[in-house]
Amino acid sequence: MGAVYWRHVTELTRMRRVALFPATFDPPTLGHMETIARSAAVFDEIVVAVYAEPAKATLFTVAERLALVEASVLELGVPNVRVRSYSAQLTVELARAEGASALIRGLRAVSDFDYELQLAHTNKVLAPDIETVVLLASAKYSFLSSTIVREVARLGGDVSPWVPRAVAVKLAERFGDPHGVPPTHSVLGSEAGADRIAGFVTTDDRVR
Repeated sequence: MGAVYWRHVTELTRMRRVALFPATFDPPTLGHMETIARSAAVFDEIVVAVYAEPAKATLFTVAERLALVEASVLELGVPNVRVRSYSAQLTVELARAEGASALIRGLRAVSDFDYELQLAHTNKVLAPDIETVVLLASAKYSFLSSTIVREVARLGGDVSPWVPRAVAVKLAERFGDPHGVPPTHSVLGSEAGADRIAGFVTTDDRVR
C-alpha cells in the first residue's frame, strides 16, 4: 500500500507543469504582474527569474530588483509563484534546473514579434524539450515598459497607475522630490538590451 501511494505521488510530481518567466525587472511593472498572474493560471508553478547581469547599467541593483519583484508578487496574491535571481548561465539551463517545461514571454506590440520569434527558435535549438509560451499583453498594458516607467518617474511624473505599490514607493525614494533637479544619469534604452538578453543568455547577446 505504501509503495503504491508513493508511486502515485511521484507520478503527480512528474506531471506538475512548471514554467520560467525571466526578465530584468528594472523595475517590475503591472504588465509584468499581468503576465505572471495569467501564466500562473495555466501552470502549476511559475518561477520568476530576475536577471542579475544585464549588459547595460540598471537603475536598481539585483538585490533591489529581487526585493521589488518579491513584494510585487506578494501584493499580487498568487500563491503558486516563486521568485529567484540568476546569472552566468543560459536561461534554458536554469529552466531545466528548476524542472520547467516552458519559458514565458510577454508580447506587447508587433515591434516585439521579430525578436521574440528569433529568441524562441534559438531556445528551441538549445533546448528542444522546452517550449516558449508567448502571452499577448492586454490593451491597457500594450504600451508599457520598464523604460517608460523609469523615465517618467525620473522626470517627476506619476507612475502609480503602471506599477505595484512597492515599486511606486521605491521610485519615489530614489528620485526624491519630483519638482527638484532630476539626476544627471539616465538609463533610457537599457531595457531593450537587458530584457531581451534575459531571454536566453546572461552576459551578452551572443549564444554560448
